[in-house]
Amino acid sequence: MTSRILILGAKGYVGARLLRRLADTDGLEAVGAGRSRPAGAPASFLTLDATDAEALRSALSTGFDAVVNCVGGPPAVIAGGARALAQALGSPGCAAHLIHFSSMAVYGSVRGEVDESCPLNGDVSAYARAKVQAEQALRGTRAATILRPGCIYGPGSPQWTERIGAWLRAGRIGDLGPLGDGCSNLVYIDDVCQAVQAALRAPAAGCRAYNLAMPDSPSWNLYFERYARHLGHVPLRRIGARRLRLETRLLAPALKIAELAGRRLGVRGLPAPLPPSLLRLWGQDIRLDSRRASQAWGLRWTPLEEGLRQCAAAASPPPGPFDGP
Repeated sequence: MTSRILILGAKGYVGARLLRRLADTDGLEAVGAGRSRPAGAPASFLTLDATDAEALRSALSTGFDAVVNCVGGPPAVIAGGARALAQALGSPGCAAHLIHFSSMAVYGSVRGEVDESCPLNGDVSAYARAKVQAEQALRGTRAATILRPGCIYGPGSPQWTERIGAWLRAGRIGDLGPLGDGCSNLVYIDDVCQAVQAALRAPAAGCRAYNLAMPDSPSWNLYFERYARHLGHVPLRRIGARRLRLETRLLAPALKIAELAGRRLGVRGLPAPLPPSLLRLWGQDIRLDSRRASQAWGLRWTPLEEGLRQCAAAASPPPGPFDGP
């Protein structure tokens, strides 16, 4: 097992969860890094700009065996951070194993079953294009493991658990009919952390990608139905196409403007906009093939009902703005 690990983007959902999990692993020293120091962070937490190649080179020169890139945020940060990281990892004497978080978004609008040989295509959003650019920047790294998770859910997940729960309670989503028949490609947060730990244990050479999604991922309609039941039998209404168009085309822009204004004024608790990109995703017939990760690392996927039980037990108010899958 790798002994000293740097986690970039350790303030985000995945990075913070991974940092806590690795901190409990014997023989490891996991160090978090982010643009600013979160409350209660240990003294070892590094404050750095992930788009600054020199700052990354300086941090890695202190003797890290591996770096896990969980950096999120705007597309420019995702792509720029990957380019800076590639420069830092190319420095003389730096032999750190890279674990890079990409996304299923790199497959774009493709449909059907998708394995890691599928060409990258960022045709659906600026977020998807940035994820493709990030992978391209890191392609020449000496030892890199690229993780392409589907939709990461779990307790505290801002996008695929807390926001979905808030929309279900408010009756803004429910049974979407054909518009919700796409595969959810869900993956539980602890299964993602398990994959990182397995990748750190495995010898790495060259660059290899792995899809991450539970093999029996439900449709979005089924996910909404099951999660509503776990939240205390929240009524699940049929939401028609006309109402969804009103939500995404008329209401979403107004709510986004209110959200941005509220952020400047310190106002919290405003209804979250439902972006058109989500409606496209919920109807997309794409299913990630995760057999490579399952076979290479012996992963055990958390059953949906167990994952939703944990989510409902930790349910909280809706989070901040949507950042993409």
